[in-house]
Amino acid sequence: MRQPSGRRITALVTGVALVAGLSSACGSGGGDAKKITFWHGYTDVQAETITKLVGEWNGAHPDQKVDPVFSNNDNTLQKTLASFVSGKAPSVAYQYGSSITALTGRHQTQDLTSLVKGDPAVDWNDFFPAARQGATVGDKIYGIPALVDNLGLVYNKKMFDAAGLKYPTPDWTWDDFRNAAKKLSGNNKYGWAYVNDGTEDTVWRFLALLWQAGGDLLDSANKKAAFNSPAGQQAMQLLHDMAVTDKSVYLDTGDQQYLNLFNSGRVGMLWTGPWDLGQINKDVSYGVQYLPGKATHATISGPDYYMLFDKKAQKTAWAFLKWLTSPQVHLRYATQTGDLPLRASEEKLPGYKDYLAKYPGNKVFIDNLSKNVTKARPNIKQYPQISQVLGQAVQAVLLGKKQPQAALADAAKQVDDVLAGS
Repeated sequence: MRQPSGRRITALVTGVALVAGLSSACGSGGGDAKKITFWHGYTDVQAETITKLVGEWNGAHPDQKVDPVFSNNDNTLQKTLASFVSGKAPSVAYQYGSSITALTGRHQTQDLTSLVKGDPAVDWNDFFPAARQGATVGDKIYGIPALVDNLGLVYNKKMFDAAGLKYPTPDWTWDDFRNAAKKLSGNNKYGWAYVNDGTEDTVWRFLALLWQAGGDLLDSANKKAAFNSPAGQQAMQLLHDMAVTDKSVYLDTGDQQYLNLFNSGRVGMLWTGPWDLGQINKDVSYGVQYLPGKATHATISGPDYYMLFDKKAQKTAWAFLKWLTSPQVHLRYATQTGDLPLRASEEKLPGYKDYLAKYPGNKVFIDNLSKNVTKARPNIKQYPQISQVLGQAVQAVLLGKKQPQAALADAAKQVDDVLAGS
């Protein structure tokens, strides 16, 4: 789930949207398509890198050509659904992780379970757990991981030095975090920034707090809200106390000003991911640490996926995706773009040292994938509605319009109604 600052979060989880459809030259005839069109939303170095990799694939596979075509990131789901109606479904599409449940249950959407489990070369368990969880609905696999991210604590060293504060450590608690934010605040400066537009960008930071406190979003059957709990109260109270009582939080309205304020020395800490590191000015000295925790240092991940939709193009699309997401090829891609590895085995390849030397700040995010990403958002069709309800509750608390317990109780009732279909 690659997030804002040129990434996106309003559609829920992270990444760049890619759509691959059958080339018009392929038509709709029988047999396996020998050429697929790869629509993508990559720009800048990502676009350059994917174009080079596609060219490499095409040179080695003249009978399985891939034609890369740019497509707007945020319209991928809508375009895919529209293609179902028109009868011209894409062969493969890079979708936001949040889109999977909107696409399952449709006859065009390919169940990849047999392909994944029937092909040892895929090495499914090599993908990080968070990426596997997000691709699985029930007991079926619908996506191949394309991108995986998570949240960490990014801090401005100059602001910490000026405030006489020691830098965050892996053992930081919520109290340590809150106290540092207070000392960093004042004179038009803030200790922390929180995106408070009520979207998933607001929600997923709260979920990390909820999980750190030992709570859950829903019950084990995904039938009832579980966040109106002591853990939920602790998480929401922290937000209230920092934003309303301490006034140590810059509330970003969704226009991504938090990064400009971080660069200008007016925000001391961010809860963000590797997508923002490249946007930090070169003259800003910063560090990256695990999220401060209460029960754990739990964080949250939002992977994105390649999904297949045209059975006639399955052979070509599947072969290309296996190659593109293989450890060696993906590490080459990540070394050029700064994306995180998709697989644990990428850390064991010779080129991994060069990757870390180029992107040292990514080490914490990579470690998170195996150590601190312990839970995933539920892969259920009602999640977007649940996110909307919870986003409004968090927003109200941060603005001081509701007390934590009242906000949680009201949101839980609405979520229970959503889950009950009322």
